[in-house]
Amino acid sequence: HDSYKTDIQDGCHIVLFGILGLFSCKDKQREVVMSMFREWEGKELYFPSHSVFTIQGRDTVDYYLQAKKKIVVYVDSTGCTSCKLQLPEWKKIIQTMDSLCPSELQFLFYFTPKEKQDIQRLLLENRFDFPICIDKWDSINIINKFPKNANFHTFLCNEKNEVMAIGNPVHNLKVRELYLKIIQGREVKSDDEDNVVQTIVDVDKVSITMGDFDWQKEQKATFTIKNIGDKPLAIEGVDTSCGCISVEYSKEPVRPGMDLKIFVIYKADYPEHFSKTVTVHCNSESSPIILKISGDAK
Repeated sequence: HDSYKTDIQDGCHIVLFGILGLFSCKDKQREVVMSMFREWEGKELYFPSHSVFTIQGRDTVDYYLQAKKKIVVYVDSTGCTSCKLQLPEWKKIIQTMDSLCPSELQFLFYFTPKEKQDIQRLLLENRFDFPICIDKWDSINIINKFPKNANFHTFLCNEKNEVMAIGNPVHNLKVRELYLKIIQGREVKSDDEDNVVQTIVDVDKVSITMGDFDWQKEQKATFTIKNIGDKPLAIEGVDTSCGCISVEYSKEPVRPGMDLKIFVIYKADYPEHFSKTVTVHCNSESSPIILKISGDAK
């Protein structure tokens, strides 16, 4: 038992260095991640004995904790439900990981909604047909006492439900890559980014105000990123803070001296004042680049 525990701890320390490698030395998130990971490394997650999993909140399904590795996703009832769920992004992640790691991985979604109908509507609208548990009593959070920061409500666990890594792969592309490395048994290094060819970029603006508009009409904002370095610019991925935002851009590398247009499309679910962000990951020292849109959908 002691030998197994030591192996787990050694593995967690390797992962910790891999996680820290995702952040620059000047990034304050580095210390936050370090503290959070040390608190949760090797910690066993517990699951409510009465967990009932359903498809789109309707059809009950048998769903057992049996995979070698699990990604546990908890979403609480605070804030914008659509923004927190990010169902389209989770669909992409599940499909990617299932294709690379068949039968090795299990996704466990625990949602604690204000209204069950809101969850069912979003599941249907996004055609999210993966099993989820609607945990109306917030039982899994009460049992485990999850961190207050929603960025740390997603866990990668082993077959004994012990935490191997923590962080949301939807919101952070590097966390997504780290999860894949661990799941596939590849070596995790803290200096992975040192081997990446980097360039320099200039962004024409990082914030756009859309003003007042009819909430039923789609709005579009355009950001321009110029490659002012001497190496090609590659966009590694784009994350959004809300399911009401979609992003379009060219996937081709951008040659030195050339521009890249990032089109951000906003479609309101209802009238609201909004402030949303788009996070662009690229091979630049200034990555990730945070773009912001705001306005009043009336």
